[in-house]
Amino acid sequence: MTGVDLRAATLADADAWVALRTALWPDLPAEEARTEIASMAEDPALGTFIAWEGGRAVGLVEASLRAYADGCGPGPVGYVEGWYVVPDRRRSGIGRALVAAAEDWARSKGCREMASDALVENAVSHAAHGRLGYAEVERVVLYRKDL
Repeated sequence: MTGVDLRAATLADADAWVALRTALWPDLPAEEARTEIASMAEDPALGTFIAWEGGRAVGLVEASLRAYADGCGPGPVGYVEGWYVVPDRRRSGIGRALVAAAEDWARSKGCREMASDALVENAVSHAAHGRLGYAEVERVVLYRKDL
């Protein structure tokens, strides 16, 4: 992973941060993403890291501290809330380095476990998690109803 700079995100990275978040979550409007990161950057229970290569933002991980996560012991538990690498840089070690940074951040906050999730149909994410040592805990189907 020569030439990749991994660092904690700050508000100075807002444009890149928004671009990566909206690539990860395409239904997230850019202005909403920008509003969210304004508060996220100041929250000590959230850790965000961006990977840079040649001045280009190529990956993102957003992590949080949770009191509880399925399959984990008593909290706090580090949680991978979002993880994204641009398509042309996948399988290069950037994703692994981002998750390692999130794990180190969680460890520094007193966590002994890290958790994550993926949509049931996202087999690529399942495989990536497995390669990083994450074990599947359970599968859940969520429901909703308009009232």
